[in-house]
Amino acid sequence: MDLTLIVVLVIALALFFDFTNGFHDTANAMATPIATGAITPKKAVALAAILNLVGAFLSTEVAKTISGGIINEDPSTGVAIGPAMIFAGLMGAVIWNLLTWLLGLPSSSSHALFGGLVGAAIIGAGVASVNYSVLLSKVLLPAICAPVIAGVSAYLCTKLAYAITKRQNGASPKRGGFRYGQIFSSSLVALSHGTNDAQKTMGIITLTLVASGLQDSGSPVHLWVVAACALAIALGTYTGGWRIIQTMGSGLTDVKPAQGFAAEVSTASAILASSHLGFALSTTQVASGSVIGSGMGRKGGEVRWGTAGRIALGWLFTLPAAAIVGGIAAWIVHFGTPGLIIVTVLGVGAMLTIWFASRKQPHGAETTMSDIDNSGAAVNILTKKQRRAKAKADATQAKLAAANKEADNS
Repeated sequence: MDLTLIVVLVIALALFFDFTNGFHDTANAMATPIATGAITPKKAVALAAILNLVGAFLSTEVAKTISGGIINEDPSTGVAIGPAMIFAGLMGAVIWNLLTWLLGLPSSSSHALFGGLVGAAIIGAGVASVNYSVLLSKVLLPAICAPVIAGVSAYLCTKLAYAITKRQNGASPKRGGFRYGQIFSSSLVALSHGTNDAQKTMGIITLTLVASGLQDSGSPVHLWVVAACALAIALGTYTGGWRIIQTMGSGLTDVKPAQGFAAEVSTASAILASSHLGFALSTTQVASGSVIGSGMGRKGGEVRWGTAGRIALGWLFTLPAAAIVGGIAAWIVHFGTPGLIIVTVLGVGAMLTIWFASRKQPHGAETTMSDIDNSGAAVNILTKKQRRAKAKADATQAKLAAANKEADNS
């Protein structure tokens, strides 16, 4: 197949991945302010889209990590893998992204991308084609450390926020200000998301251009690449990603304004620091860690560890699952043009299947808000005295019901 056509296919798939990254990770910024009622869903995703667009232009350090770090380069022949291999890796990332979106799991789009790329590189060019030191230092270690750091930070910030605004006579008018503060803090998360996640697609496109000889190794990211990736992730963000917003907004813990503000500030701080250092961070993992930490930090708060466990499993399997799909696609691509056509047809078929499956259980702004509201109404924050009184009333009610049933049987 003509090299130019392959490059065009890779760029198109990369931008589609960027689009899925946008709607997959909208929840990172906007789930908690939507859950607390600080901002309406449609306004939230519109604001996030604009800030993702702006953030994509602020830095290219993460793009450099991907385009010239993870995959080894051969001084005589250029990058060890070609555009067809990159296409195979992208296919693995896109399919895993869509599958976890269908299931409502806030998995890492970043790790799906790295997994698909590494799997394709190993199968297509051998084990030595991957720079494992960069993979460890710039991807795997941040994946472990960042959520923990963000979670601890959110825990401490939540404790501090509630201590500063301690209730008096059962009310704390000061806490109402956190609802407005969340608009700022969630905007900061959206901006930081653009500085980190949009760059991953920039790095992939740049890697493709270098591998095909259309750009010199080590040269900066072209402006048109930055603009295209910024627009793609912004459009994806605007579509919402309501399934994952529901999980992040009410599935992990019931979020209150002070708690949400603490989680968002912790998330944004971790992502911005990582973008500056060139760490290809998973913003999803950081946001999830922050939400869990804030839930633990709020007195009377409850973390739904079952949901957290499902998310953790998604994290654990994302990189290897995407690597397997990317590796299989790379093996098929080895057969030349017929293999590339087969991978394209199978990939598009899988995407359509997932999309049609999603239509059977549609999620929109209204559905998400209804579920979040119901969750908030079902689990309220009660004082110890109120909890004891409620438990006593429930026990009395249960005894009366049992007595009535026994009387009916007799």
